[in-house]
Amino acid sequence: MTRQYAKVAGVVIVLIGVVGLIAGERSLGGVLNIDIAEDIIHLVTGGLMAYVGFSTRDADLLRKVVGGLGVVYLVVGLLGFVVPTLFGLLPSGYSVVDNLIHLLLGVAGIYLGFFATEQHATTS
Repeated sequence: MTRQYAKVAGVVIVLIGVVGLIAGERSLGGVLNIDIAEDIIHLVTGGLMAYVGFSTRDADLLRKVVGGLGVVYLVVGLLGFVVPTLFGLLPSGYSVVDNLIHLLLGVAGIYLGFFATEQHATTS
C-alpha cells in the first residue's frame, strides 16, 4: 500500500508542479494558489516520491521517504493556516484548500511511512 501511495501521489504531485509552471503565478480555479517556488518543491518532492515508488526495492527507504515527506507536508499544512505566505516565500499565499491538501498528504504519508504494516499476499 505504501508503494502504491508513493507512485500515485508522486505522479500527481509532479503533474501539479508541471501545470503550475505552465500556468504561471496565479490561482487555479480560484481555489489553489500557484507560485514558482511551490511548483519547484512539488517537482522535487513528487519526483522523490515517484522514484521510491517505482524504482527502489528498498522497503525501508520507501517508508522513510513517504513518512519524511509526510512530516514535511503536515508542517507546511499547519504553517499555512498561521503564516499563509510561509514567511514571504509564497507571494500569493496558501488557501484553505491548499492547507487541507497538505494536511491530508501529511497524515497519509506519516501513517503509511511510519505506522502501517504491509500485508503480503500468500498463495497456498
